[in-house]
Amino acid sequence: MKFNHAATYDIVVPTSMGVRLTPLHRQVVHTSTQFQLQTTSAESNVLSCGASLGLKTKVLTAFVKDSPIAQFIKNDLMRRHIEYDGQDKPQEGPWGYRHQFNIADSGYGLRAPRVHNDRAGEVGRTIQSSDFDVDRLFQKDGVKLIHISGLIAALSTTTSTFCVELAKKAKQHNTLISFDINYRASFWKDREQELRSVFHEIASLSDILIGNEEDFQLALGVQGPESGGEHLENKVQQFIDMIETMKTSYPNAQMFATTLREVVSANEHLWGSIVHDVTTSSWEIVNPRPIQVLDRIGGGDGFVGGLLYGLIKGMSLADACHFGWANGAFTATLLDDYSMPLSEEQIWSVYEGNARVRR
Repeated sequence: MKFNHAATYDIVVPTSMGVRLTPLHRQVVHTSTQFQLQTTSAESNVLSCGASLGLKTKVLTAFVKDSPIAQFIKNDLMRRHIEYDGQDKPQEGPWGYRHQFNIADSGYGLRAPRVHNDRAGEVGRTIQSSDFDVDRLFQKDGVKLIHISGLIAALSTTTSTFCVELAKKAKQHNTLISFDINYRASFWKDREQELRSVFHEIASLSDILIGNEEDFQLALGVQGPESGGEHLENKVQQFIDMIETMKTSYPNAQMFATTLREVVSANEHLWGSIVHDVTTSSWEIVNPRPIQVLDRIGGGDGFVGGLLYGLIKGMSLADACHFGWANGAFTATLLDDYSMPLSEEQIWSVYEGNARVRR
């Protein structure tokens, strides 16, 4: 893929930052008294791998003025080497703006993880183009890749408009666009027609389209394999056929990617991936392999982050796909829902299945 190598920023994302509360020791939420607090958003999760390995990244977001949670988020982004740009918006009283709370346990064995989203009054729902100097970002600084997630694109009518405008601006300045569909039924309730149009417009502008079978079918209306049923190994060809169908509807896309996941238990998944480079008609497939799971949340974002890192660093299609697969598997071993690898070698050792101690 052809990136603007003169650009200041490698990846920029629009996002709504929040925090996640997770019970310790993989316990359930409603009986726990001790929780881990972490900063979270799907889009910043994608940045974390590349930022840790030297890419220059930035989030476009919003904060609640004088909020200790906002400061907690800013501190954590700096710790992760992620720059941020966002207005500090007045809280407007105790019932005004705040940052989202994501309350989730990790599950254990046959007990599935449960996630409760508490997003009323979320300040990130207000972000819009006028909050940022978008012209400076693209014209003076320069951006190699804008990454947009379906979560921020569907968060509110305001953020939907912002994501479309950002994609159009990126296209004007030859900045590549990555779009992870990330369909969430609760976000789409009573907004199906509106969001189908928004997602189609962003997808039509995008160079890289990412998602699983539900994302592509429910958000974009593409015919594909049914969820559940037969094992993933027997469904790989159905995924390939789905991507072939999408190429006709989205001819601007240079690359398609999807993750493959089958849940054996909360502690073990079968994890695979497919990446297709349209420009070379090349396919790279990691057939589903068993991985051990400490916490599954963030694994898909880890795949995307690793894949985009590999592409920006000029890896081959195979290496970028494998690095993405391994970064997703690495993220699943962490209590945080993002990865901060020490080195590329740490990720490659996961792909190689080498769990021997390093001294």
